[in-house]
Order: sequence, then structure tokens, then C-alpha cells
Amino acid sequence: MQNLPRLSFLGCGSMNEAILGGILAGGFPAELITATVRRAERAAELRERHGITVLAESEDTAANRTAAESADVLIVGVKPVGVRAMLEGIAAVLRPEAVVVSVAAAVPLELMEAALPAGAQVIRTMPNTPAKLGRGVTALAAGSAATPESVDLVTNLLSGTGRIVEVREDQINAVGSVSGSGPAYAFYLAEAMARAGADLGLDPELSALLAAETIAGAGAMLAEPGADATALRKAVTSPNGTTQAAIGVFDAQGLPGIIAAGMQAAADRSAEITAELSASR
Repeated sequence: MQNLPRLSFLGCGSMNEAILGGILAGGFPAELITATVRRAERAAELRERHGITVLAESEDTAANRTAAESADVLIVGVKPVGVRAMLEGIAAVLRPEAVVVSVAAAVPLELMEAALPAGAQVIRTMPNTPAKLGRGVTALAAGSAATPESVDLVTNLLSGTGRIVEVREDQINAVGSVSGSGPAYAFYLAEAMARAGADLGLDPELSALLAAETIAGAGAMLAEPGADATALRKAVTSPNGTTQAAIGVFDAQGLPGIIAAGMQAAADRSAEITAELSASR
């Protein structure tokens, strides 16, 4: 990436730190990155871990404005309810050519654009936590003023975090229910497998190790070029074998429907939060 942008993370909780880790692992220079957090202790922790500039609001109430005024790209990672106030607080110092990227779930582009100067370039994203290992997937939707060049800039910037896909904003809630929340589903499955293994007589620590490594290994196989989940499952599932016995129980007890219902609930909740945020404007 030539003419590297100056990057500011406004808020650096678990999701923004995951993105930060992926960007740094991709070779982006730490000296071009500034982050803001609330507490001085958290600021010191991030400085030591990542070697970036970190400003704490507890020490400097203008930390977000300071980080924003020189940034080419701002990644906003506060809780959804705090996004509008943060954007309003930096609007006066935002550079005209700056690109504002939100990782906050359920916050619509319209709300963000309304909080910033007319013509501000805003991109809404839906990342996931494997970004910190460079194995994440991030969906992005461009705002009305975001140029193709800015979308390319953000895509290249985030490429160290994993796969980047562009979607329409009305698809973001569905994306969130698949990949945004998806890592938790995988961890939930690993927990359930580990408990079941212990119930079958395995040492709990061994069962947890087997479950974790199995989920990780299966994920690596899925990540191979051309991999297909159905084909991979069938390759392990011999007719009338042990795996088929397990799959038969999962189907009989409605596991596919349970997963679909859970993902629908995730998408519905995201839509509810969007409605709540819009109503509070």
C-alpha cells in the first residue's frame, strides 16, 4: 500500500483490537496508528502490546478529537448507543477527505452520515473476531458519499484481517447473523462437544482439547480453495457408520431448524437495535 494513511481507532475494545492486530500483522506500521480508550490502564496495556499511540479519555477529554483531526481513516468501535455522540464530537475536526469506518453493529449509514458534515465518507462494516489472526471475514457497505477509491483504500487496509466482501447495507444484518456472531456458534459447539465427551468418560481437559482442535482443523479444511461444507461432511459420513448415527440424531431433533431460528433471532435483534437508535435521534 503506497502513501499509507494515518489511522485512528476511536474506541479499542475487543473488536477494534482484533482488527488492529490483523492490520499490524499484515505489516502496517504502528507509528501511523493512534487509538483512544477511556481508561489510562487500558491505554498502557495497548501501548505495551502493540507499540501504537494510545490516548486515554480519563487523562485527556479531547482524546477523540485529537485522534480524529489528523486521521485519513477512522475506525469507530464504540458500543452502538455511543456512535452518534462520538461522531458529533469529532465532526468539527474531521478532515474533508477522511473516511469514517464503523464496526458497530446495527448502526445505519444514515444515522452516521447525519452526525457528520455533509459529504462525509462513511463505510459500515461487519467484522468478526478471527480478524486478529488474519482469518476473519469483514463485510462492508459504502455510504452515499464514499468513493470507489475510498472503498478500495479500506479494503486494502483491512486485507490483513482476512477476507473482505462488499454487500448492500440491507444485507448487513444477515451477514452479522452468519459471520459476525458465527465465531460464538463455533465456540458454543466446541463447549457442547467437550461436555458430551466428558459425559462419555473422557477426562474433561482432554475432551476440551479434542473438541477445540477438531473445530479448528475442520475450519482450516473449509478455508481451503474450493472447499464445500456438504462435500466435506459427506466424506466423513459413511453409510450406517458412527458419524451417520450422530447426524441422524441431529436431524431428528431439528438441529438445522434450531440453527436457522437462532440466526433469525440474531438478525431480528440487530434490526430492533437499529430501530431503537433511529427512534432516539
